[in-house]
Amino acid sequence: MTSNDEAVKAAADRLHEAVETARPIIDDGTWPDLDLAQAYAAQADLVGRRLARGERQSGLKLGFTSLAKMAQMGVSEIIAGRLTDAMAVPDGGTLDVAGLIHPRVEPEICFRVARDVDLADGPEALLAAVDAVAPALEVIDSRYDGFSFDLPRVVADNTSAAAYAIGPWSALDRAGIGDLAVSMELTDAPTTRGSTQAILGDPLDALRRLAAIGAAHGFTIHEGELVLAGAATAAAPLPLGTVRVAVATLGEVAITVVDGRTP
Repeated sequence: MTSNDEAVKAAADRLHEAVETARPIIDDGTWPDLDLAQAYAAQADLVGRRLARGERQSGLKLGFTSLAKMAQMGVSEIIAGRLTDAMAVPDGGTLDVAGLIHPRVEPEICFRVARDVDLADGPEALLAAVDAVAPALEVIDSRYDGFSFDLPRVVADNTSAAAYAIGPWSALDRAGIGDLAVSMELTDAPTTRGSTQAILGDPLDALRRLAAIGAAHGFTIHEGELVLAGAATAAAPLPLGTVRVAVATLGEVAITVVDGRTP
């Protein structure tokens, strides 16, 4: 095994342990020094362990597609990760945060892919394959202490992916999703408001960026899978109670958050 392979495996091992134990990785100076290519390799290893135990890939996701989120996390490059069916929470369903570390939630929109796509065929192939759009929310949960990371670390951590919920599907109006009002209501917190315009100026550009990242790092996407386009606002700490995201003309999605450790 080369030193590069050892660094990738060491990162995946520590991230896997953090996910399984819900204990954050402390920056003690022993984290392997990864470049971005190694970080995506570690992500593939990490997600591969989930697939090996029976989960299936349900889609892909973008991260840091809004200036607000970039500023919040102190990074400046768009990244991508993988979703699995075990991360899905039904619309109106319940998410137990007992197995999470310090979850946050973001309002998003989600695209549905109608057929298999080879991302090496370029962004227009992915754009042409998308047939529907829906309101969505994503729960992120960095496995690093204090949500503190650099770009390779968050990529290796599968872009902090933890859970997601999707609302009703609508036929994709490519000209009409660029500036839709978005709101997120959390229990005992002010309503957060934003716009789909915050997602790279037009959420369809998220698909273009995903195609390029996916082709470079070996991602696949298949018929029926999803693409979470990225946050329309900065992330908020996830409270217990109800989370509701509404997107103008698309509808809304809601989940109930509980903590199984609470008596």
